[in-house]
Amino acid sequence: MNSRRTIGFIGLGHMGGPMAANLVRAGHRVIGHDLMPELLGTAVANGVEPAGSSAEATAAADVVITMLPAGRHVLGLYREEGALAAARPGTLFIDCSTIDVADARSAHGTAVAAGMRALDAPVSGGVVGAEAGTLTFMAGGGEAEFAEADPLLAIMGKRAVHCGGPGAGQAAKICNNMILGISMIAVSEAFVLGESLGLSHQALFDVASTASGQCWALTVNCPVPGPVPDSPANRAYRPGFAAELMAKDLGLAADAARAGGVHAELGARAAEVYAAYAEGAGTGRDFSGIVGTIREKSAPHTVREGDGA
Repeated sequence: MNSRRTIGFIGLGHMGGPMAANLVRAGHRVIGHDLMPELLGTAVANGVEPAGSSAEATAAADVVITMLPAGRHVLGLYREEGALAAARPGTLFIDCSTIDVADARSAHGTAVAAGMRALDAPVSGGVVGAEAGTLTFMAGGGEAEFAEADPLLAIMGKRAVHCGGPGAGQAAKICNNMILGISMIAVSEAFVLGESLGLSHQALFDVASTASGQCWALTVNCPVPGPVPDSPANRAYRPGFAAELMAKDLGLAADAARAGGVHAELGARAAEVYAAYAEGAGTGRDFSGIVGTIREKSAPHTVREGDGA
């Protein structure tokens, strides 16, 4: 197999753009398409060849990678926009979007019925991980498809896990992000409680980060400025992982829990909290900015440490 692949990349936004650029830097030919001219322009500046349509992006590709907002966009791309019809038989389609498990399975079946191969491979790591090439991929599909995709996933990320058959990657993603959303709310509530008790952010961080409260939401994406210099809290909550995306993922998890009869009380409540935040104060902000909403709903004597939330 020629180590240099021709890759069609559809969806060149905050995540897809950096991912495509990393593939170019690794020596692959990337033909990209996005409906937003400015996003396509940025990708072209990073070495991506522009395509005028999704069908054009897939026609010459060995592998097609998609990073789209929702399941309807993936299914529309496959069914109505001609991406599958234009591709050569046997082309591997890797969908890195975060979508409903049922939609992922439907997309997989649609691709296979058209003579293609498919893998769902959503990501964790946010924009920072996309830019640095340190994403984690959760893949669902056949072992042969995963083996073919793995060298490309290794360029865009630091780890790829084969989670099972079609849809298993999406299942792992929404379970992971349910943990993350609940954890961020818990960490944020703890910092606001600490403020009310006269505890400094640094003191609480120094204890919890090395004790049983340790978690990613605390040690990597700390919701208050200071303890973790690279966290979005130190950049006025400019998104690494936008509140709108967390709300979407928690909604998918809550829907899946209801459909499966799973009693996920905290997951359902976290979905409600982030849905309200994303539609209000959290618009355009990192999901860790939820600490500001918790603080604002707390008693007036709560102490603030100039966090800008």
